[in-house]
Amino acid sequence: MVRARIAPTPSGYLHQGNIFNFLLTWLLVRKQGGSLLLRIDDIDATRTRREYLEDIFYMLDWLGLDYDQGPQGVEDFYRHHSQQLRLDMYQQSLDLLWKQGHLFACRCSRRQIQQRSQDGHYPGSCLGLGLPPEAPGVAWRLHTPAGLSVEWEDIYLKQQRMLLYSHIRHFVVRRKDGLPAYQLVSVLEDLHHRINLLVRGQDLITSTAAQLFLASLLGGHTFEQARFLHHPLLLDQQGQKLSKSAGAASHQSLISYWKQPVNCYKWMARLLQLPEAEIHRLEDLLLHFDPLQLQTAIEKGQGTPPK
Repeated sequence: MVRARIAPTPSGYLHQGNIFNFLLTWLLVRKQGGSLLLRIDDIDATRTRREYLEDIFYMLDWLGLDYDQGPQGVEDFYRHHSQQLRLDMYQQSLDLLWKQGHLFACRCSRRQIQQRSQDGHYPGSCLGLGLPPEAPGVAWRLHTPAGLSVEWEDIYLKQQRMLLYSHIRHFVVRRKDGLPAYQLVSVLEDLHHRINLLVRGQDLITSTAAQLFLASLLGGHTFEQARFLHHPLLLDQQGQKLSKSAGAASHQSLISYWKQPVNCYKWMARLLQLPEAEIHRLEDLLLHFDPLQLQTAIEKGQGTPPK
């Protein structure tokens, strides 16, 4: 059975790029009779705000997107689904990776890395220092051997191969404040929930390679065998990537733009090259959606920018 997830981060309001990802994931899962998980990535509690969580649930309800597992509201999320409740699980994996010799402690600041790096990547300054893991103010990094190649078959981009050392060298898995980092948390959550279909924007290709390597070290065969779809990013009118940090709109302004869900469905139909005139409900979108035509449809629909 197909098992996928939508995994918003409550560090800002949702934007059209998030909505596109949610709808595309929902369509792929429902078309294949699979199971969909709502996973909210709040490992960075300092950036999580209640209004951002409310925004997620409001938009999912407004769009009519159902899911089979996950929190049913803000309070349920805080009580039963927050990643802050699973810190012990993440730490166990970190300890295992350390004992196996895959990690090293690093005390470098961002400024020091920028000053020492010749290619913009972490130069490995602390790799051979043998700093103790319990030293104050150190991050834990995963050793990425030179020449390590990660490969996977992408539904949209086809065969992918990445030299990890050249793209995300010795990446952080535990931050200096002691919290597990995104790459580790994401792959552990996907392993825990047996996710076998991941729908992501193309800005996360490097993360996919990093997480596949992590999964191989953790014995994560379900993740290694998962199917991936990295779709193009939606751009604004200036041709820039939509992002929460750029002040993307809250649900009030998205709803003000679309007025009613049917207009969002028609917008999605245009992006996927579906017959817009025949789309009146979410069910119509599902009826006309054809996963086998996805690559051609997305490429043709790239000329339809959001507001």
